[in-house]
Amino acid sequence: MAVRDSDRDEIRRLVENWAIWRDSGDWDRFATVWHPVDGWMSATWFQGSASDFIEVSRQGFEKGVSILHFLGGHSADVTGDRAIAQTKMTISQRATLDGIDVDVLCTGRFYDFLARQDDRWTIVRRQPIYEKDRLDVIDPAATPTIDSELLNRFPVGYRYLAYVQTKSGFDVKDGLPGLTGDAVEQLYGEGAEWLSGAESPGVPA
Repeated sequence: MAVRDSDRDEIRRLVENWAIWRDSGDWDRFATVWHPVDGWMSATWFQGSASDFIEVSRQGFEKGVSILHFLGGHSADVTGDRAIAQTKMTISQRATLDGIDVDVLCTGRFYDFLARQDDRWTIVRRQPIYEKDRLDVIDPAATPTIDSELLNRFPVGYRYLAYVQTKSGFDVKDGLPGLTGDAVEQLYGEGAEWLSGAESPGVPA
């Protein structure tokens, strides 16, 4: 089956809708971007089904948890009714460390496994790739005390994001894909296998 420009356009819109609807709390429409049966989300603080991710995201949103997403360049490889999309992104989280307000910014890519069914694309699996991050204080006169032992537990690509999330009470997963390394090479391999017709989209982190 020939790849249509409309396929790539639809996939791009799907990725953009994910960010807009999730960050604005539009949960009914957010649910439509996911595969209705097999949708799976992996993040620093969550690994599980799309339906569970929607629910915990809703709960966090209602409690005032501020995790926002900004999107950049996009590329999609399409083979028949399957696709792998990569989209540059930044995760921005506002949090409080020992009474000091901070922003943590993590830059990377969304790596999406997609399937088309009934002429509609949906996300089967999303695995972010974490490339680099930083921590900024809101008040330049404030200086948070950093627990270097805790900070250094996590990979360079999402070290500060993991630190802030752990301090905020999240259970953060170690060993997620970064710019280079075994984890991201495994992810690329799983993406290639998905495009080649593998039964499942790899082993979600």
